[in-house]
Amino acid sequence: MDSYKFIDGVYVYFVTFTIVDWLPVFINPEAIKIINDSLRFCHANKYLRIHAYVIMPNHLHLVVSDADLENERLGKTLTEFRKFTGNKLADYIDANLSEPLAQTIHAKQLNDRIRQVWQPGWHAEALASEQFLMQKLNYIHDNPVRKGFVKMPEHWRHSSAGYWINGEIGEIPIVPFGEG
Repeated sequence: MDSYKFIDGVYVYFVTFTIVDWLPVFINPEAIKIINDSLRFCHANKYLRIHAYVIMPNHLHLVVSDADLENERLGKTLTEFRKFTGNKLADYIDANLSEPLAQTIHAKQLNDRIRQVWQPGWHAEALASEQFLMQKLNYIHDNPVRKGFVKMPEHWRHSSAGYWINGEIGEIPIVPFGEG
């Protein structure tokens, strides 16, 4: 079951979604495209505002808000995002990745589904201060550097670091803080 707790008066949140057993699903462009397409859809149609993100081989981090600062809708959007991408990724894994990866998502089935891609639950951290927000922004962008994938955060293609460091327009529409 997805779980989150939003705080009245706080509208920007740091969330992490992790693939079951930390499987490296996001090493193929097709899997990343599923995430990117869904994030773009949620931005265009569900009022999701993405302030920062990084897609790593087995998880993703987001700093998000709702365009109208409606936390209830934000929670619903994130839950729907996980459900939709979980189904799409499961189909992709079954059709394109190795049998052991496919067996893993089938072994993790829950009462309401026969496959599980995302680890159960997710935690929304309220970014109630500018200091905490900047800490999470730096954490997200430094993630590929800490893992040794790139030397500089802006070199990681599947991240908003290029936007925040160099003003580059990337794959996902980034909304600066304070803009809707």
